[in-house]
Amino acid sequence: MGWIRASFIGFVRDERGATAIEYGLVAALVSIMIIASASLYGASLSTMLMAAANRLNVF
Repeated sequence: MGWIRASFIGFVRDERGATAIEYGLVAALVSIMIIASASLYGASLSTMLMAAANRLNVF
């Protein structure tokens, strides 16, 4: 039973891979923010880009 506890404590204290996990969490958060902003501002951004394209086609 003591080796299970020692293994668990060793697992909890082990910091290898922590940086990779942190970068993964940051990347996931940035992705969620990009998707949320695209869904919120997608229609107005599309309208703005279409207006700019129409102005360029005039020339």
